[in-house]
Amino acid sequence: MRRKIPPTQALICFESAARHESFTRAAEELALTQSAVCRQIANLEGFLDVELFRRTRRGVRLTEAGLTYHRRIANRLDAMERDTLSLMGNKGSATLELALVPTFGTQWLLPRLGQYLVQHPHVTVNMTNRTRPFLFADTEFDAAIYFGDGEWSGTEVHFLMNESPVPVCSPALMQGLSELSAEQISQLPLLQQSTRPYAWRQWFESCDMRIEHDLNGTRLELFSMLAQAAMHGMGVALIPPFLIRSELQSGRLVIANNHSVDSRNAYYLVIPERKAESATLQGFRDWVIAEAQQYRAGPAAAMHQQA
Repeated sequence: MRRKIPPTQALICFESAARHESFTRAAEELALTQSAVCRQIANLEGFLDVELFRRTRRGVRLTEAGLTYHRRIANRLDAMERDTLSLMGNKGSATLELALVPTFGTQWLLPRLGQYLVQHPHVTVNMTNRTRPFLFADTEFDAAIYFGDGEWSGTEVHFLMNESPVPVCSPALMQGLSELSAEQISQLPLLQQSTRPYAWRQWFESCDMRIEHDLNGTRLELFSMLAQAAMHGMGVALIPPFLIRSELQSGRLVIANNHSVDSRNAYYLVIPERKAESATLQGFRDWVIAEAQQYRAGPAAAMHQQA
């Protein structure tokens, strides 16, 4: 069955003309004549049987249908260009599209990824932030590293590590003390993370305490945002130490209390079953699992012993 898709050149001309709302500027951008752009737009409108532009004495303006179509087409043309450039730039190599939670990616995975790339020079790893689960069938992702309960339909899931967050804050909030008690922490503003809304409640309960305001406080989505807020003295945040190593080493943040509690959720590598036989994915899977095991036996184990 023949696909109902307009010619690519017509779509490119439309996208440029719609973005500039000018056939003249589109022609300049595409190195075409204005009449050529006009013909392509007219052919596209004839193909669609929809008016995309209103012609006026002052130029052209998108119709409502044209505006909607441009929003959809622009994203698809951008994606097509990225895919084309990726294929052109990776001849004879493999590409791994990885979705992952952002702070974990920048603070734990990226410092180690160079070693993997040296061992696998034929592999290109592209990373995109995703803070919540999604359907692999709706994306181009080959795998994901996420924080959750390990339940993800249609996938194979591999445990990487627990989070083990501890209360951290600016040195100014410590009031000269080397450590704050749970009671003292409860009197300070509690910084909340939107993806872990009950983190403080779980932490206080592990200290045999019930705090009425444990769900209150400034709410932020990412650990990196929590760290910034804590460094600016806005309150105390629950953050895994391995995600803020440089901030702790520099003294911009300090551990207010070494007590940590692991939730039922953890970091997992997730691979859709339909891609599980990929040699590239299997190699990355084995490498990241080994790195996580080494981490758990090293810094993570030491942190639990300190707590």
